[in-house]
Amino acid sequence: MTEMNEMNEIKPSQPGYSLWQIARYMLALGTWGFGGPVALVGYMYRDLVERRHWISEGEYKEGMALAQLMPGPLAAQLAIYLGYVHYRLLGATLAGLAFVLPSFLMVVAIGAVYKAYGGIAWMQAVFYGVGAAVIGIIAMSAYKLTTKNIGKDKLLWAIFVVSAAVTVITQSEIVWIFLGAGVLVWLWRAPPKFLSGGTVNSVAAPLAAFFAIDALDWHKLGQIGAFFAYAGSFVFGSGLAIVPFLYGGVVQEHHWLTDRQFVDAVAVAMITPGPVVITTGFIGFLVAGFWGAVVAAAGTFIPCYLFTILPAPYFKKHGKRPGIVAFVDGVTAAAIGAISGAAIVIGQRSITDLPTAALALITVGVLWRFKKVPEPVVVVVAALAGLVLYPLAVHP
Repeated sequence: MTEMNEMNEIKPSQPGYSLWQIARYMLALGTWGFGGPVALVGYMYRDLVERRHWISEGEYKEGMALAQLMPGPLAAQLAIYLGYVHYRLLGATLAGLAFVLPSFLMVVAIGAVYKAYGGIAWMQAVFYGVGAAVIGIIAMSAYKLTTKNIGKDKLLWAIFVVSAAVTVITQSEIVWIFLGAGVLVWLWRAPPKFLSGGTVNSVAAPLAAFFAIDALDWHKLGQIGAFFAYAGSFVFGSGLAIVPFLYGGVVQEHHWLTDRQFVDAVAVAMITPGPVVITTGFIGFLVAGFWGAVVAAAGTFIPCYLFTILPAPYFKKHGKRPGIVAFVDGVTAAAIGAISGAAIVIGQRSITDLPTAALALITVGVLWRFKKVPEPVVVVVAALAGLVLYPLAVHP
């Protein structure tokens, strides 16, 4: 009887959209959503919370908090959680697959061309323009998230600034910052009763899941699967955090790729839409062909899927309690700070001269002035500008 009552408590409210609509949206975002995790989570907020009102502000914050606290790619986990909000396991599965599949197919196709022709010379030129425009897109996304979620709350602003500074200084996203921010706001706004002499009101915490690869016929596929499953299970943060980990394993430990090939793999992930972590599919393809790409991508994304759907019922059931709301607000402020800091870190790598700085500023100006300009159009124009400007910048 108790189990039935709990199921009724977390029964989803009637959504204003269909399962097919959320899957189609994630498919479109995975196909046209440039800019990596920082931009992608901004798109989801703009489209699903502000414009379409499919997802509430609180539900989005819950998803962001969960995605930041669990290991794995940020944008993919948020997409999975938003699919879960009203359509539970089926929604989470379809949303996750729809979001990841387009970019996976793209990197496999690019990998085939790359192997056939021994490299892609135009890639650097395209990334020269796209990378600069993406910084402008990320800056606008960070600005919108900040103004909407932090407002005038001084404590949240302090958390935001600290998280952004730590991200810039360490060039990584530290999970303890998010946890600490959540606990701080929780204790400040809604301290538990035991701190004032009352009784402890505990909430059951979900157990961490893990993903393992075993008994594969091909030894190399087994190595690929195990390595990328480990990366997906234990690396916190966005694509920004997982890249150095991948470099250590793929180049330095296993010697599957050269330095140049790894840089090209990261560039492929940056110039294709969808999650940056899809670079694992490109790496897998270079190492062991199509099935290497499948195993690498599955090894990376299955853990993040499990880490999202297993705790999700707890977030839905207990998410309205004052202590949980305060905790989520703290984690959200830290997450937005990390996103803003990541924009600075990525900008240092993408804005290298006056033309790239100009492209980034023009992108911000266009998106500020013309609200309805689609980002894919901006990215295509930036790619064409890169093809023209890069040869001039390298060979003045």
